[in-house]
This record gives sequence, C-alpha cells and structure tokens, in this order.
Amino acid sequence: MKYNFQKIEKKWQARWQDEKTYEPDFDTAKAPFYNLMMFPYPSAEGLHIGGVRTFTGVDVYGRFKRMQGFNVFEPIGLDGFGINSENYALKIGEHPATLSKKTEKNFYRQLEEIGNGFAWEEKLETYDPEYYKWTQWIFIQMFKRGLAYRKKASVNWCPKCLTVLADEQVVSGQCERCSTKVIKKNLEQWFFKITDYAERLLSGLDVIDWSENIKTAQRHWIGKSEGARIRFFLVDVPGQEDKKHFVDIFTTRPDTLYGATFIAVSPELAKFWMDVGWQVSDEVRAYVMKCLETPTPAGVGAPTKTSGEKTGIFSGISAVNSINNEKIPVWISDYVLSGYGTGAIMAVPAHDERDFEFARKYDLPIKKVVEGEGDVFTGDGKLINSGKFEGLSSQDAKEKIVTHVGGEQKIQYRLRDWLISRQRYWGPPIPMIWCDKCDKWMPEREENLPVRLPDVKEFRPTGTDKSPLANIPEFYKTTCPECGGEARRETDVSDTFLDSAWYYLRYLDPKNTKEFVSPERANKWLPVSMYIGGSEHAVLHLLYVRFVSMALHDMNFLSFAKDSGGEPITCFRSHGLIVKDGAKMSKSKGNVVSPDEYIRVYGADSVRMYLAFLAPLEDGGDFNDTGIRGITRFLARVWQYFENKNNTDKHDAETENYAQKTIRKVSGDIEQLKYNTAISSLMQLLSQLEEAPSARASYALLKMLAPLAPHLAEEIWREVLKNESSIHRTSWPEAKAIAEDLTFTLVIQINGKMRDSVETEIDINEKDAAILALSREKIKTQLAGKTPKKIIFVPRRLINIVV
Repeated sequence: MKYNFQKIEKKWQARWQDEKTYEPDFDTAKAPFYNLMMFPYPSAEGLHIGGVRTFTGVDVYGRFKRMQGFNVFEPIGLDGFGINSENYALKIGEHPATLSKKTEKNFYRQLEEIGNGFAWEEKLETYDPEYYKWTQWIFIQMFKRGLAYRKKASVNWCPKCLTVLADEQVVSGQCERCSTKVIKKNLEQWFFKITDYAERLLSGLDVIDWSENIKTAQRHWIGKSEGARIRFFLVDVPGQEDKKHFVDIFTTRPDTLYGATFIAVSPELAKFWMDVGWQVSDEVRAYVMKCLETPTPAGVGAPTKTSGEKTGIFSGISAVNSINNEKIPVWISDYVLSGYGTGAIMAVPAHDERDFEFARKYDLPIKKVVEGEGDVFTGDGKLINSGKFEGLSSQDAKEKIVTHVGGEQKIQYRLRDWLISRQRYWGPPIPMIWCDKCDKWMPEREENLPVRLPDVKEFRPTGTDKSPLANIPEFYKTTCPECGGEARRETDVSDTFLDSAWYYLRYLDPKNTKEFVSPERANKWLPVSMYIGGSEHAVLHLLYVRFVSMALHDMNFLSFAKDSGGEPITCFRSHGLIVKDGAKMSKSKGNVVSPDEYIRVYGADSVRMYLAFLAPLEDGGDFNDTGIRGITRFLARVWQYFENKNNTDKHDAETENYAQKTIRKVSGDIEQLKYNTAISSLMQLLSQLEEAPSARASYALLKMLAPLAPHLAEEIWREVLKNESSIHRTSWPEAKAIAEDLTFTLVIQINGKMRDSVETEIDINEKDAAILALSREKIKTQLAGKTPKKIIFVPRRLINIVV
C-alpha cells in the first residue's frame, strides 16, 4: 500500500492536539526542558521555507529530548505588533488589526502543517490586550525603578518608516527594516537605562553557553574600554576670550598624550556648543548641519567611523595639551561619533590609523611618541619624545601621565540607552501620563491596565515627532492619577522589541490575570534550556531579553538562575541562512519560497527532512527543490520495509551491532544539531536492514527517525506495529557497548565547552588525539592563534584544550 501522506499527516496533527501529546504538566514535571524558537513575526505572505527549516530544526531537538526522558515545553505565538505589519496594512489599504487576524489564521495553519510538537494551549499574540497589558506593566516597573526616563536627544529618524530607531536598528547608516538612509533629529523620547547593566551584560557572557558569534557581537556592541578622562582647556574661542572653556576627552592611550597634535569633535558636540552660544562662521555652521543630516555609524566599539571618506573643518578654536602646554587646533569631523565617550577625541596620528589618514588629508602634524616600526605604530612600546616620561613602557607611563595631568581613570562603554518610543500606531501605547499642574510624568494606575490601543480609522504615521494617537482627543485626554485634574496621555507606542523581550515568560502562564508569570512556574522551568534563532538579532532581541530579565530580577519579580545573575537562557544556538540559487531570499529578488506547495506535493515529513539534510542547522544551505525527491524515496523505502511485518520478527547479530553504532552516532549528531549526518546514518542503517532485517534494529531506526519524520514514524508505530501510545512518548534507543567497535566519536572542547567532534580510532593516545584536535579547521578558527596552556585527555570520550 502506498503511503498517503496528505491523509496521514492531517490525521496525526489532529490526534496529537486531541491527546495533548505535547502539553507538559507544568506543576509536576520532574525533568523540565524549555525548548524555545525565536518568536515568529507573521508577515502577510506567511511562513517561508527558511522559517520552516528553523522551526522544524528546533522541533527535531525538542522531540529528541522528550524521548530522552525530559518534559519538553515547546510553545508558539506571534510577534504581531510593529512597523512591518503596519507598513503592509498601509500598502494594501487595510487596518492592521483586521490584517493581523488574517495573517494569524494563515500563519497558524502553516505552523500546524509542518508537524511541530507545539504546546498549542499556551499560544499567545503580542497584539492581544491581555498580553500587552503586561508589556505596559513592565514599562511602569522600569519607570518606578528609574530605568525608564524621557529626555531630549539627537536620535535616529527613518524618513520612510517615519519613526525613531534605536542605535541597534541602524545598520551602516540605514534603517534595518527598509534600508533607507537614517537622519538625525532632536526629539524628546522615552529610553530604558540598559547602560546601567553594561558590565553585567558583558560579564554574563562568560557563564552562558551561547554561539560564539552572538557572544562576540554583544561584547563588541557593549564595547568596554579602560582608559582615562583628560581635560583640555579651550582658547581662541571667538567672542569668549574672557571665559574658561574646556572639553573632556576619553582615551585608552594616555601614554601617547605627547603625540596629540589636534582635537577632533563630533558634529553633535559642535552643534551643542553652537546652541549654548558659540558664534561660528557660515562655513562651519553649514558643515555641521550637513553632517547631522547624514549620520555615519562607526564600526563596532569604535570612537570613530571605520570606513568611507573622512571629512572635517577647522573650528577656529585651539586647545591646550596639558602635558606640554602646547596649543593644538580643534577640528570638527564626521569621523568622530557622539555616541562614544564625550564626543571628542585627542588625535594622535602617529599611533592611530584613522587619525593618521585625517592628518595626512588636512596636512596636520604627526608626532611619534612610542617606539615602533612604520608610519603608524599602534602597539605598546617605549616612550620617545615624551619629556620626563621618555624611556618608560607604555603600561608604566599610562597611570603616571594621567596622574601628572590631573586626569581620571575611567571605564567607558559603547552601549547606549535603549530608545523605546515609536511614532506609529500599531503597538502598545506607552502607559504614561503628563500633568501640567503636577508638572511631571506619572504612570497609569496598574489597575487600569491595559491602556488599550484605540480602534481608529486613520492610522497613517504623521511624519512628525507625534504618533497618530496624538490626533485622537478621546485617547489622549485623561485625568491625572495624583491630583485628578486634566492630563494628557503619552501618544507614542513602545518598540516592538519590548514585546518580544519577555514573551518566553508569558508562554509559561498565558492565562494568568493576576501576574505576568507565576513565580513557581518561572522557577521550575527557567532559564530556557535551548533557544534557537537568527544571529541578526544578536544586539537587538538577544541583548534586550537579557537586560529585561536582569532588571526584573533586581526588582524581585523573578528569582530563577540567581547564581548566573538572572540570565534567562542557558543555551542559545544561531541557525544558518537558507538561500535560493546562491542569493538570500527576499521579495525584491522574487526568490522567496513558500512551503505550502512543497508540503502539498511531498508532505511535511519530506520537507522537514530535506531541510535538515541540507547542512548542520547552524550552517546555511541552498534550497534546491530537486533534492526533496531523494528524501521522499527514502521515506517510501522506510514505509515499505515496515509494511512487511516479517522484517520486525527477525534477528541478525551483524545488523544489531550496526544499529548500536548508529544509535551512538545519531544521538551525538542530533545533540550537536548536525541533522544532516544523522540522516545519512539512518539511510545507511535502512540499507543494512533491507539486506538483513532485525527486530531491535528496526525499532531503533523508527525511533531515531521519529523526531525528523514525526507523522510517518507515528503511523508505522501505532497503525502498522499496533502500539497504543505515541512513539513520541517512548524512550530513545539505548546504545550498548559493543566489543567489535573500532572507532568512537572524540568530543573536542575548548575551556570545557564543546566546539567540535570527530570519529577516530578507539585506542588513540593523548599525543595523537591532540594532533588530530588541533588540526581541525573549526578548532583552528576558535583558537585564533592562541597557544594551549594545557590539554586534558579522557580516553574514548573527549579532549579539552585549555587556553
């Protein structure tokens, strides 16, 4: 009989929901395992094939852990607020609230059809008032603790999206959503003080098991620099000769102070000086205003921009270098960033590439003060041309020079506060109220939450610093929570990244009307055991979710994982990117692949397994629909093998031996998210079974196949083999020791964390194991030239390289 996947997959999807196969018992679970996928943003076009690969990849791991004996919780929901949904609604002339119901229905249909083991009873949507009630509640708690504040600042503005953007949402000077060039505006906005947590966010990266590329991105974005703040007094200020002015400089190289030949300040700092009375020439004013219209974000962690032509103009002001009392010119330049340090740098062209490039362009002095090769020497060395500090090493000179000039040792971070306000309609209203009489901002009373987003006809962005809600008196007119007089609501909505910064908490308790999550559930199920998602959110969602968790811990609303500072996620892995014909899928290129037709023609199991077979989940792959056919043929062979029930009544010692090796290999591969090699091993085991059938090996094959092809495995297990309960509730096959084994999988660790594995001889010695491990490309990349301090070898298990 031919396997009818259309009928069978629908049958089991319905049965699993009816039987609550994937619903955990939150209160009595003995081995909780929180298996989380990144909150999907439901586009109008629906789920694309890249999303299917990610979601099914997460599901394979969750099914594997369930069969290993864990109580797995795998929730799903929709991150439906935000600019993308609103822009599409504007494009097609439909209200976003109406559109969200359509996209929700379509998205959930697709998510059900891929066959994931979702706990559907806990699904949630961010635009549900019962969800954003608690988003608003979190905002209020931040305000009460001084972590939410409003100030006027130079902010990023997207002329197309017509809203402000956080620094993290600007990529190479462009809006990360629409790629429009971002401009600067001075606006009063709401911010979260994520900078208060800079050091904790940085140090916490040492205790969590996350993909290295994510941790590296966060370290660079936080951008810790240890240095000093040194004051330079300004002279020759036109019309201000009788007043004392200065500029403070943060530098990581105070040892090069004798080599500072000019000061460079950011256009933003120059504009501030102009605003407080500095009289400038028309040329200077024009240059500053032009720069402010075209912001140029720096490379990660840098005080100056790292690419593109650097321009500048002499300010007309000089500064006094306090180490030698020399007058040096003050320049205004677009290569200095306002977001780093004080917005001004001391330029040392002989010891900084960017300063050197600028000095050469404008014929400014270059003075070498540290001994070293080349026109520009950026390393440490002995000081030269440095007065009484000459001959000292850079390290010895730093502290002495700072003390000599009356400077201050200081730690600086690149991280800026999180800009929360959005001048749009489709989002949770910020629950704050301004009262003229009380002359202050106050939060809405918590018993009045949620502050509901009004259902209005005109929701188009205004293009000003006000959201569309500012045109709705029925919304913004209210009473003061303190004096009872007339007051005005905040009309901005909050950044959609706030919605997703805490969703993993609400999944655990979505119907709780008294608190955002039960403390008992949070303590039992958190931190998240495994989280898989895209690396594009490294310094957006993934940074924000850590910050919000830490803040809620400090407010005593959460208490899990205290030993790790309230880190919400134990393990995070970033998935690779699926491309089509070598190019990233995008609507503009017309190469976005919908899964619907492939599921209709080949079935969800074939699509799942083909996507898993492309490459390890952490790597990318090129989607080629001809590859699905090979997987389809393999599943047809599995079906045919089990249809012949005689195959499960036999015993063959060689096949059993082969199956045991396969169990170990597949178990290790799935644990490392290398589903492609696990599938290859299953294909080889099936070929062995077809040659020499054997009962226990047959059952092992089916169980190992279950996470990858859940519908087929369930149909065979319950309908062909006549088992009463789900295969997905059975135990993972156990690998027994086999005397005939000649190889094993050597796990390779660096500083105790697994970085690679390789199949090798069972009797390999420590010397050969070390040579093998150090020759692996992945290990070479991770070590980046570092010499191991120690190597720990555990025979037949692992080798740990300590650096």
